[in-house]
Amino acid sequence: MRHRTVTAGSALAVFVAATVALSALPATASTGARSSGSPAAANSAALLAAAPTVDVNNVNAHLQQLQTFATNNGGNRATGTAGHTATTTYLQQKLQAAGFTVTTQTCTTCSGSAKNIIADWPGGDTSNTYLFGAHSDGVSAGPGINDDGSGTATLLEAALQLAANNPTMTNHVRFGWWAGEEQGLIGSKFYVNSLTTAQKTAIKAYGTFDMVASTNGGYFVTGTDAIAVKLRAYFTSISVPTETSTECCSDDDSFRNAGIASSINSTGASYTKTSAQVTKWGGTAGKAYDSCYHKACDSYPSNINSTSLGRWANAELYAVWNLTTGTSTANDFSVSLSPSAASVTPGASATATVSTATTSGSAQTVALTSSGAPTGVTVSFSPASVTSGGSSTMTVATTTAAAAGSYTITVTGTGSATHTASYTLTVNGTGGGCTGAGQKLGDPGFENTTTSWTASSGVIGANTGDGAPRTGTRNAWLNGYGSTHTDTLSQSVTLPSGCSSYALSFYLKITTAETTTTSQYDKLTVKVGSTTLQVFSNLNAGAYTLRSYNLAAFAGQTVTLTFTGVEDSGLKTSFVIDDTALTVS
Repeated sequence: MRHRTVTAGSALAVFVAATVALSALPATASTGARSSGSPAAANSAALLAAAPTVDVNNVNAHLQQLQTFATNNGGNRATGTAGHTATTTYLQQKLQAAGFTVTTQTCTTCSGSAKNIIADWPGGDTSNTYLFGAHSDGVSAGPGINDDGSGTATLLEAALQLAANNPTMTNHVRFGWWAGEEQGLIGSKFYVNSLTTAQKTAIKAYGTFDMVASTNGGYFVTGTDAIAVKLRAYFTSISVPTETSTECCSDDDSFRNAGIASSINSTGASYTKTSAQVTKWGGTAGKAYDSCYHKACDSYPSNINSTSLGRWANAELYAVWNLTTGTSTANDFSVSLSPSAASVTPGASATATVSTATTSGSAQTVALTSSGAPTGVTVSFSPASVTSGGSSTMTVATTTAAAAGSYTITVTGTGSATHTASYTLTVNGTGGGCTGAGQKLGDPGFENTTTSWTASSGVIGANTGDGAPRTGTRNAWLNGYGSTHTDTLSQSVTLPSGCSSYALSFYLKITTAETTTTSQYDKLTVKVGSTTLQVFSNLNAGAYTLRSYNLAAFAGQTVTLTFTGVEDSGLKTSFVIDDTALTVS
């Protein structure tokens, strides 16, 4: 697994993880006959009836082979070495023997011109292709068994079980094992760059599986593509809660940057487990998910959690099976709002972005309507219908007759299914002399590709990992490069006079690799006009926190709100902003 140094560029929203409690998981490897991840619970039978299961012993047998390849070839399986060549040869032989059409793609930009292994199962609509991948290499420091032998082995066994059951295919499935991931995602980039525009369009979702057996790990599904949706469904069915990860990135970046909906799925790398995660999954708080990450001790069997290994293997096969076999995958979508609340003075209006995403199948038309608006309040959408994956601007307008109070407005998206999202409108008591009140920032949640904000390249987008949005699918991510860099984000806004409240707010998350507790190496300066509101730095690292400021001193003026992030040449710091508002009442 590689940690992020650049911003991912295409739509990737964050779903809320399941919250079902789970008893503690073993933190060390085991050798049970079959993973407890095999779907056996009676209450899961309806969900999982169609999918076969994976025996974790078979996955462990693949891992033993990978360990042997490393042991016999200098102790590692790094790209360009004999250990990596043995790995790709093993994959090729196993897949060809099972009936896959296997392409060995020479990656000329990889060390030693290593091979990508691409395996297509015959049948299914190739214009609807689902691609499952893992990286086949490790670092030179050790055997690379969890990183990423676990992804390699679980995906191989899922592919072999698909072949053994030989189902009728409706959609097409492809598996890929990429070289050069540890050197900078080189193999997956090479593959994506080899595709035509039509071939990229045919790939409806890509899911990468990187480190799925961490000994102190969790269950991280980070993405909203169709593969991620099916993985969450599987884990919910076996009462295993999932989270989105703040660690990234792997080969999913190569696909996402090419406009292909993608996800990264793992049990975690070098970040430390929290107490809340211990409550969910067991393990040890304050300890890395994988204490052998990129080390010589990443070996088999000592650095493998067999429970996680089996669960992920079954989740992968479940996603493959339910996306590509039997009948066509049902089309479905999601609806979200940003912001999801506003306060207005009677006669004023507020706006929000209604975002949709295709969660399975193909994109579809979604009609938008609302209910629950009180007398004196109207809700309109522009446009009134979107293709799932698109967004609309909702305008909530009030008249002077609107009664003060708090109201819940339900936004409904109707397509092949119906989904809703809630919006809380607070109508304030009438205040004298305040005209033009309301939320004054354009695109406050960064969900539209509008010109409301002016930003450095790559700042506004559908970010993941350290830069994952607080809500919705997009936000603003300044810095995080680990090198000398300056990012800016700004918007000009006109504030009416005569109002009683001028409240600027935004959520800010700061993550840093700096270890100092005294020095401000990387800084974010927040200004209105020439006035500095606050300077944040690497010393303020923490989760999303609401920051609020009184801008009454700027009433009646047109001012520019500016965020400037400056990063030095050393360790990286990310400043992530979401859900802004400048509310006048």
